[in-house]
Amino acid sequence: MPTTNVPPHNGDRVYLDVITVEVVRSALESLAEQMTDTMERTSYSLLLKEGKDCSSSIFDVSGRLIAEGANIPVHLNALGPCLRAMLEEHIPASAMKPGDVILTNDPYVGGSVGAHHTSDFIVYYPIFLRDQLVGFSTIFAHLAGSGGNDPEGWHTTIFEEGLRIPPIKLFNEGVLDEQLFKLILANTNAPYEQRGDILGQVAGAKVGSNGFLALIEKYGLAVIDEAIDSQIDYAERRTRAYIRQIADGSYYAATNLLEDGSMCGPVKLALTVIVADDEITFDFTGTDDSVAGPINCPMSATISASLFGLLALLPADIPKNEGSANPVHIVAPEGSLVNPRFPAAVYQRMAVTHQIVDLVFEALAPAVPDAVVANSCGMIYCVASAINHDTHPNGGDVSGRRSWGNGTGPSVGGLGARSTLDGLNGMPGWITNVASPSVESLEIEGPVRYLRKELRPGSAGPGRNRGGLGVILSWQALGHDVKFSHTSQRSVNAPNGLFGGGQGLGSRWVINEGDENEHVLANQAGPTLDLNYGDTVTFYAPGGGGYDDPWKREPARVAHDAMLGYIDAAAARTQYGVALDENGAVDVARTNELRASTDH
Repeated sequence: MPTTNVPPHNGDRVYLDVITVEVVRSALESLAEQMTDTMERTSYSLLLKEGKDCSSSIFDVSGRLIAEGANIPVHLNALGPCLRAMLEEHIPASAMKPGDVILTNDPYVGGSVGAHHTSDFIVYYPIFLRDQLVGFSTIFAHLAGSGGNDPEGWHTTIFEEGLRIPPIKLFNEGVLDEQLFKLILANTNAPYEQRGDILGQVAGAKVGSNGFLALIEKYGLAVIDEAIDSQIDYAERRTRAYIRQIADGSYYAATNLLEDGSMCGPVKLALTVIVADDEITFDFTGTDDSVAGPINCPMSATISASLFGLLALLPADIPKNEGSANPVHIVAPEGSLVNPRFPAAVYQRMAVTHQIVDLVFEALAPAVPDAVVANSCGMIYCVASAINHDTHPNGGDVSGRRSWGNGTGPSVGGLGARSTLDGLNGMPGWITNVASPSVESLEIEGPVRYLRKELRPGSAGPGRNRGGLGVILSWQALGHDVKFSHTSQRSVNAPNGLFGGGQGLGSRWVINEGDENEHVLANQAGPTLDLNYGDTVTFYAPGGGGYDDPWKREPARVAHDAMLGYIDAAAARTQYGVALDENGAVDVARTNELRASTDH
């Protein structure tokens, strides 16, 4: 029964104190974290149990975001548009019953506001208070074995990227549709893992439903509804107030993808950020058309990346809910790289989302210089697989093929510096925010030996605050029939600095480094390559861009970087104007002389 301490009300309106509103908000956010934690602890694949490549959100009955976990930004901002399209075009609220669970992995729901690619499965769990629909518990997860025959290959249409599942009921009134589940598992090369992951996803969503109902039981539905409305209104007021502080105007930035000419490149991505009073528009007019390759970005991912670019600038105490998105508008020409038409391939849409975030920061840098971040490493995909004939002589469960990633999760490199801090070293890019699986876990999962996993000296863009260092990742295949797929960014157009900060080093792929048959891959992206048992792959990840004039960096910080091996004495002198003595300490006199006399 609801608590007897009922807040005052007038008709249908309940008036809440601030403490009650905050308690409900914190409870909902904690609940979203519990959902994600449940999935991670019950999942089977390395992507989820180690990489934590999943995200959770809770929506009210009208499809408004009310709480989310601190998970994957590119996932979280996509769940709402997909939910609303599902309710309008596929399964209306009136067709839902208690115990229903809806599943989809289709990017082309509602145009292209569904899942980001066919390995991204979304579960919607309608929350019923007896027979009344009161909300939705949702989990977005990247599942293994769902990306067609060549998951990270260079696809040209969506048909090459695996089974597409439009929004459909996996559970009907609590009963699993066994035939549908069999159909789904028949279209993956990892049925054991995928079965466990999907059921773990449902379990996490059920935790959200149960927790939401427990809150209603404690406070009453009217109190919960009013607390939600209050938080959404508050977030919108705070977001509009922040936007109002940005000078009205149009702010432009553009870049090229696949800038080395690999595959279908170079491809232009253009963004104009328009600020008008308390509203902001992200306009991608001028972006090239979609391409015959997998880097096209569904509208759901474009929305996610654009929103993240703004939300990353907001004060951290503004709640993340529907209110913070209400002042935001997005213009993405249909048929373009950021809003493709069916049946364009979309599997590697992260190539665009990473660059969108950097463009938002670049464009708004003149207006909010203390809030933005210099360029980061961009997207990095490195996926390989092989067959271990010793352990799976007959092919194993399905094919015997086991895969591994680049050693620390996708998109690991140097992040950009900001006005107050150096960039982060060896981290996934902002929009990704996945965990970094250990080398040991990857070696357990697949026939591979990791040879190097270390920071890349000299890769950080110099600045008053330097960029983050990239990483060097090297592995040796210990299986047969090795397939290797790669896509990276920032090979020719290195990560830019801001306000005089320097560029980070660009990316590079090397096969069999140090052997007589060593060769550097000519392009940053390409079709899947065949390798032999014992071949090695080494990747040099980009470093982040620097912030502000490097000659303003305190000499002691430069000496500290040199002591850590991030730079050498020559770089300290030429990039920062800091002279070090034979012991690595700052030579104050020589440094003063350098900085006073050299035009850098």
